[in-house]
Amino acid sequence: MYDPTRLAALVAISEAGSITRAAERLGYSPPALSQQVAKLEREAGTALLVRSHRGTRLTGAGELLVVRARRVLDEMELARHELARLTGLSGGTLRLGTFQTAGIHLLPPVLSAFRRAHPDVALAVADYEPPHGIAAVAAGEVDLALTHTYQPAPPVPLPSSVGVEPVLVEELVLVTAPGHLLAGGSARLPLAGLAGQPLISMAPDHPPRQGVEAALARAGATPSVLVETPGYALVCALVSAGLGVAVVPEMVAATAATPVGTRLLEPGDLRRTISVVHRTDGAAPAADAFRALLRGAFGRAGRHRAGDGRPEAAGRRDDVSQGS
Repeated sequence: MYDPTRLAALVAISEAGSITRAAERLGYSPPALSQQVAKLEREAGTALLVRSHRGTRLTGAGELLVVRARRVLDEMELARHELARLTGLSGGTLRLGTFQTAGIHLLPPVLSAFRRAHPDVALAVADYEPPHGIAAVAAGEVDLALTHTYQPAPPVPLPSSVGVEPVLVEELVLVTAPGHLLAGGSARLPLAGLAGQPLISMAPDHPPRQGVEAALARAGATPSVLVETPGYALVCALVSAGLGVAVVPEMVAATAATPVGTRLLEPGDLRRTISVVHRTDGAAPAADAFRALLRGAFGRAGRHRAGDGRPEAAGRRDDVSQGS
């Protein structure tokens, strides 16, 4: 039984006329491609290529095998398309909703993996600030939506047709202007250490942030600038300019466009959970395939402790609080 990858390598060499050009086409290094051919020659029990300073040509056995290999590879590609149609992963469109942070930092690599696996499925991505993605999935506007919740926050029941699967839990961290006296400490900062600090307060009337804002108020942080609508880029820019400190998700702090200092907080129970929202009454095969890729990328309900990125287990939620 010949390995299809090695057969494809032989066909590429026959078409390109050299191992170097074939390697460039296939994304291999020339030595790696030569190793594939050497293994195929051992399988065939005879030489398949003749190498010279002018390039590479097929032996008689190589020419015979290339003819058969093309047929085998064509049949395998046909089978892939037929199986994709059978499973509903050929044609059609996968419609995704996302919020800005996830759309920029989490979604692209998963979309790339999906496109490689299912190139015949078109992709459509729409922006839904949480919790609006939940309603969009329930209404059939999108097949899946990435959303988020904050802890502490009161839960809000989900529509009966919708389920939610956590994919990432991150701590909220303190961000300050660079060089701020609270920035950069190796020890966690107790929330009480925020007493008297001017706070960039992020949408305190927005349900997702109410629990966080209440915890900061109890710690004695003093509202200095109010950002009326969710927008972490603006919050970090104001912090960087020295207008106050803020408490934001770790991913936001790590990817801020403006320079900020960071500090872990104690206790570490201020969190944001990023989840994928899906229908429970018969999801499209493409949506199921995409959720599987999300699980592979981030781990089912993976929790990342701020600062070290190590995954821990997180519990499943049957309801979801609104997020910003």
